[in-house]
Amino acid sequence: MISTTPTSRAPVHPGPLRPPWSARALIAVGLLVASVAVVWLTFWWIGLSPASLASGLDDTGRLLRRMWPPDLPGAGVVASMIAETLLIAVAGTGLAALASVPLAFIAARTHLGPRLLRSPARAVVVLTRAVPTLVFAIVFVRIFGLGPPAGALAVAVHSIGMIAKLLADVIEEADPVPAEAVRACGAGEAQVAVSSVLPRVFPALTAIVLYRLDINIRASAVLGVVGAGGIGVALQTALGSLNYHRAAGIICVIVALVLLLELLSVTVRRRTRAGRSAGDPAGTAALPAGRAPHDVGWDRGRVLRVAGAVAAGAVFLASLWSLTPDPGRLSGAWPNLRGMLTGMWPPAFSGELLMAVLESLLMALGAAAAGAACGLPLALLAAVVTTPWRPLSAVVRVLLAVARGIPDLVYALLFVAALGLGPFAGFLALWISSTALAAKFFADSLEHLDPLPHEALTSVGARRWQAFAAAIWPQFVPSFTGNGLFVADLALRESVVLGFVGAGGVGYLMQESIATLRYDTTAAIVIAIAVVVYAIETLARVARRHLL
Repeated sequence: MISTTPTSRAPVHPGPLRPPWSARALIAVGLLVASVAVVWLTFWWIGLSPASLASGLDDTGRLLRRMWPPDLPGAGVVASMIAETLLIAVAGTGLAALASVPLAFIAARTHLGPRLLRSPARAVVVLTRAVPTLVFAIVFVRIFGLGPPAGALAVAVHSIGMIAKLLADVIEEADPVPAEAVRACGAGEAQVAVSSVLPRVFPALTAIVLYRLDINIRASAVLGVVGAGGIGVALQTALGSLNYHRAAGIICVIVALVLLLELLSVTVRRRTRAGRSAGDPAGTAALPAGRAPHDVGWDRGRVLRVAGAVAAGAVFLASLWSLTPDPGRLSGAWPNLRGMLTGMWPPAFSGELLMAVLESLLMALGAAAAGAACGLPLALLAAVVTTPWRPLSAVVRVLLAVARGIPDLVYALLFVAALGLGPFAGFLALWISSTALAAKFFADSLEHLDPLPHEALTSVGARRWQAFAAAIWPQFVPSFTGNGLFVADLALRESVVLGFVGAGGVGYLMQESIATLRYDTTAAIVIAIAVVVYAIETLARVARRHLL
């Protein structure tokens, strides 16, 4: 007889619990593996080894000893060079702001203007943002000749991409109700844009222009390397004549100028945020409220803003007036431009060009990955929540600011002078700048994390490394990945221009093609640069969307 009594079974242990593999985790692991592979491939490509690195650093140390003490130019010469650099940046940023406003409205999806112009407007935004400022500077020097006008135009054209892109995003995110109300009254799209949308996005436009001006001042400091005016002309002359003491003095001036302007920019942005009213924290109100419902209020803040706008307009007009080129050069600009445009078609792609683009790509991605790895421990020392000693945080922050204050091209010039031509010098330059930039981004992200999990673990006796691994690192992984991708994007743009001073990459071919009037090669290089930069930017945007 078969018993129907249920038999008792021993419980089955499910084993250790593991989180499931998600698409986010797979992307993060894939990026980590790809970073290690790219660093290894870059080291192999440029022949970097511990012995070569030690020898290169030794040669660089000898060069720095030869540059000491710095020889500062006279006060009048320094003031003239700084003024020319600032005027180039102000003129270029102002021209870009004027051109970006209509371009942003045309490119914005919420603006109901002519749809046929939307795709060309977006193409202009992408192309001007992808090609670096120094590339435009070389082209405009060829068209207009040496001097600040070429530098100002290069700054303006490259800045259009960023200002128009960010402003178009702000326009698309603006409240559509006021625009629809004005449109319902019979106003045209131009009237809607001027009377309803532009006043509400104007505070955001001001912040974007100020941020771009800060970037352009840094870029203008080295445009003189290709003859586009500014303090970079003196630096290139000093290095070319082997006057290393004078070169060190000019580099000190550039670093001091950049740090001072960074401090000023941070102060202005804080004042702008602090000046917003409690009822309008986003700063979207065009004008303050008056005594009556329909009165426009003239409070202290509005008076200061109007005075600041008038002063900014006067400085912009003065910068344009000071950069007026020689009429003789202007008369010859059109034949030069026509000859360049006609010579650019068809583009001449070649195996040498593709290898140079690959070299720039490897230098940038390898330096960004190595910079992220080196920047993480520096960020842990700089962030207040992870540093073992509070004063150490301030010291590391100052050192990172100084390292960021030296432009990449200046690093490249120094390494080329110490180590000779080639991608080794360019990689080291990008490695230093990527490390300083990544450390700064990582430290800022660490200080914005939720402190409660870390405080809870330390209160029950967890050690510092245990609290970091269990409470801080899981929160920090998305920011670490996103900021690392952004540093790679910036390094790729900078790697293109390092070849102008012989530090490897495609920049040398660009300069040579323009000097020898081979404009078909120039067109191929510009197309290759734009495609690679846009592809990397798209991949980074997709990865950030899945990770953050």
